[in-house]
Amino acid sequence: MDTLSQTTATMRAAVVVGAGEIEVRTVPRPEPAQGQVRVRLEGCGVCASNLTPWSGPDWMQFPTEPGGLGHEGWGLIDALGEGVTGLDVGDRVAALSYHAYAGYDIAEASAVVKLPEALKGQPFPGEPLGCAMNIFRRAEISAGQTVAIIGIGFLGALLTQLAVKAGARVIAISRRPFSLNIARRMGAEELIEMNDHWQIIEQVKALTDGRFCDRVIEAVGKPWPLDLAAELTRERGRLIVAGYHQDGPRQINMQLWNWRGIDVINAHERDPDIYMEGIRAAVAAVAEGHLDPSSLYTHVFPLEQLDDALNATRDRPDGFLKAMVTCR
Repeated sequence: MDTLSQTTATMRAAVVVGAGEIEVRTVPRPEPAQGQVRVRLEGCGVCASNLTPWSGPDWMQFPTEPGGLGHEGWGLIDALGEGVTGLDVGDRVAALSYHAYAGYDIAEASAVVKLPEALKGQPFPGEPLGCAMNIFRRAEISAGQTVAIIGIGFLGALLTQLAVKAGARVIAISRRPFSLNIARRMGAEELIEMNDHWQIIEQVKALTDGRFCDRVIEAVGKPWPLDLAAELTRERGRLIVAGYHQDGPRQINMQLWNWRGIDVINAHERDPDIYMEGIRAAVAAVAEGHLDPSSLYTHVFPLEQLDDALNATRDRPDGFLKAMVTCR
């Protein structure tokens, strides 16, 4: 096994020991098996999908595995398992791995993407950036379309930027004034505060001369925004479900969906190969200047304050959009 350092056999890793409670423990450093690499992590983004496990539902088992829940890591390859080719110790990579709230994590060699020199020193949470690229691809947004984006968090802000770059007119709908200001900076033409359901419908109707929107992206993950998204989608338009709906079944207005002939796209991917396509596309887009997420990383926490990072992701204080955890 090729390795950058043989001197440290342990690492620090966050362990969720109960609802809303973490410990940072010293644990054995993992070793890569055949076809795997070990990444010495620089940082990891904090994903809203962590919030349900963090709240301690009945099905959650504590303590978590060391580093568990973290899946947005990046850093330097420091060890190669047998049979790994095309990668070298010292390569800086974004990794699709699943124990990244730690000093090190293991990833399949096929699940890392090299970061070019143009991204030197920049944080790169590959998984959410790749998700944005995959959602944008499946939305099939093009110049001249009117696109409503419901929910301007990190994902919604990225999609706003991508849609504007594609030549679409973007209507941004969000609860927080801070988020709407972000959408404006990303190029949204119209801003609507997400408060009254029927008022929003009337505003969008007026802005589109009664036609509504060619594309509507729901990026919240709650029932009301999903209902609203259908109302804002024009006949034969496309509704893209990008919010993470992890809290149970949904009731939908099938009559409306049916009457308008709406195409509904569930834009969540589970195939690792498609995840990696998105991450590679994100690396290229950021390196070439087509996508700039740098201003969206609003809060940075050390690993010892992962609980504060998760709570901020849940509570969304003013000025918050995306939390990152430093792992060194």
